[in-house]
Amino acid sequence: MSATPTSAPHHLTYDTTAAWLSRFATTAESVEPELTALDQRVGDGDFGTNLAGGTARVRRALDALSDAPPADRDSPAVPLATAARVFLDDVGGTSGPLFGLLLQEIAAAVATNPATAGTHELAAGTAAGTAAIQRVGEAEVGDKTLVDALVPAARVLAECAPDTEPGQSLHQAAAAAHEGARATTDLRARRGRASYTGDHARGVPDPGAMAIALLFASYDDPLSSLHHLP
Repeated sequence: MSATPTSAPHHLTYDTTAAWLSRFATTAESVEPELTALDQRVGDGDFGTNLAGGTARVRRALDALSDAPPADRDSPAVPLATAARVFLDDVGGTSGPLFGLLLQEIAAAVATNPATAGTHELAAGTAAGTAAIQRVGEAEVGDKTLVDALVPAARVLAECAPDTEPGQSLHQAAAAAHEGARATTDLRARRGRASYTGDHARGVPDPGAMAIALLFASYDDPLSSLHHLP
């Protein structure tokens, strides 16, 4: 990933959050075969397809917003809330609603301070999204789920100075999430579909955890492979 320019904005805007989600869609499409291969070994094999299909629907929903009145396109929370609705309502599998919850909480945090929202709001929203996902799924770190990536990402965002440029803080969050995802490789799954495969899931990182790292890493640039994660 290229270094974040020193002139990068310190606040989120409608355009930056919409571009972030569009890049995530490009990333999901590119890495779909890798995520599918992982999920074929630990789940039912549809995670990559569901994620790529869901982010494609997000992109179409964002494109539709371009025809909305300017007043509906003046907050960085709008693209995030739009993506959350798509994941919650239209994306199948178990992970779609979980990504929807995360994006919903990030959108809500950004909406509290839309004019100057940045790293502080991203940290608050990620923490709230992590908590919501853990309430719903009852997963903890070590259960081999996307929580293994979310918890360290939320912690790193909380440790960033509030005025840190969003691209820098999200890059750090992506690195922490990737480390957490890699740590799931040797775990025996205790939650989610992978829990049904027993020891067969050992040796394979959790696809959902990898996707969390991809989400944060896509803020500046789309990724073409899991190997390009920070």
